[in-house]
Amino acid sequence: MSIKGLAAKVFARYIHQKNQKWIQNPVAAQDQVFKDLLQKASTTQFGIDHKFDTVLTHEDFVNQVPVRDYEGLKCYVDQVVKGEENILWPGKPLYFAKTSGTTSGAKYIPLTKESMPYHIEAARNAILNYIHETGKTDFVDGKMIFLQGSPELTEKNGIKLGRLSGIVAHFVPNYLQKNRLPSWETNCIEDWETKVDAIVEETYHQNMTVISGIPSWVQMYFEKLKDKAQQPVGDLFKNFNLFIYGGVNYEPYRAKFENLIGRKVDSIELFPASEGFFAYQDSQKEKGMLLLLNSGIFYEFIKADEFFTENPKRLTIKEVEVGVNYVLIISTNAGLWAYNIGDTIAFTSTKPYRVVVTGRIKHYISAFGEHVIGKEVETALQNALSGTNISVNEFTVAPQINPISGLPYHEWLIEFDHEPEDLEAFAQKIDLEMRQQNVYYDDLIKGHVLRTIVITKVTKNGFQDYMKSIGKLGGQNKLPRLSNDRKIADWFHNI
Repeated sequence: MSIKGLAAKVFARYIHQKNQKWIQNPVAAQDQVFKDLLQKASTTQFGIDHKFDTVLTHEDFVNQVPVRDYEGLKCYVDQVVKGEENILWPGKPLYFAKTSGTTSGAKYIPLTKESMPYHIEAARNAILNYIHETGKTDFVDGKMIFLQGSPELTEKNGIKLGRLSGIVAHFVPNYLQKNRLPSWETNCIEDWETKVDAIVEETYHQNMTVISGIPSWVQMYFEKLKDKAQQPVGDLFKNFNLFIYGGVNYEPYRAKFENLIGRKVDSIELFPASEGFFAYQDSQKEKGMLLLLNSGIFYEFIKADEFFTENPKRLTIKEVEVGVNYVLIISTNAGLWAYNIGDTIAFTSTKPYRVVVTGRIKHYISAFGEHVIGKEVETALQNALSGTNISVNEFTVAPQINPISGLPYHEWLIEFDHEPEDLEAFAQKIDLEMRQQNVYYDDLIKGHVLRTIVITKVTKNGFQDYMKSIGKLGGQNKLPRLSNDRKIADWFHNI
């Protein structure tokens, strides 16, 4: 073991022991975060408007601070963007993470001197936790690549702004800089396809041991590597043994990745967002990611099937149950208050608190009252693929309410890597799995309200072409797994 590996192992043990204090006392940890956030923000404009000085309990907080999304908080954020101080959090943010919005155009998510360290520590601790659990350290001596957005930042009223992954690139510790790829110049390339080509050239002859990024974009990188090398990625990078990912469920990609790599590699799942770093995979044996309860974020949870009712109950960590689909609500040391980030999660464990991301509250299909969510379509496809040689690059699902003939149906647009010999039989298999996943969907099929799913084949790189057409190719952008409208589906039918 190298000196670097030995040091990593010692540090990993220290961090593991330190984290046990809040892991073993989760409710107390969240109570303390709650008190700290309110106390520090009590003299801000938001704190004064919502009488933080009178909030003593979670019930008080619920009564005085309604759940908001970006649109609901925008009047405050706009003041911060103008350069005003002490609006959502004391002082000014260090950065804005700029993301694409829906109705509001660009979204500016604040990152403060208090919140920024937690983004860095969480990513670091995920790797250290892996080292502590497995004892594996060889990868620290090789090259590591993080497929991310450009680190070039602009400025708005004295506050730097850019993509979250680009901002984080400025905080890579010195001891990792020598091992880190791609180069700064390559990372600054805006066009994603050009960037991936440059990354391939830079990494082709390197000793790559860790590769990180959103699976759909890492897949593009792997495919280009395999084409160039005419061998599996795992043969080209013989010491590559750790894949770190976040943003989307890896399971639909796993078989494809193992084919591209040529063997299995360990993986670590992360749950980062511009609004905060919420969880990371803390065990190679247990399902789910450890929810970070001591990281400047106070969590609330609303049952997804109650979210659109008039007064849905806001739960704290001590009130959640395993297996229930919740909308995640956060209050943070970046000045987001009772903020709906749009993600839905479910707990796989409460000792410790581990979660899986189940989808987006806005990304669902309920054209007929079925309320199908992302996790259900991903699980149905994964189960249908099991035991077959069929593989899928990418997919999305949309409702077809007004077919030319016959009953309405769910249309699955799938880009296959290896197609099924019998497309109709494969569609039937997915449909049966969907009926297992969602009882309302099953009732609609039984009641002859819907017919079984219809698969539309998407040509190779079709989804990349779609993302490029809407200006969201690469970076942290993700294709929605499902939509309650036909915008994506119609794009493919109209090209």
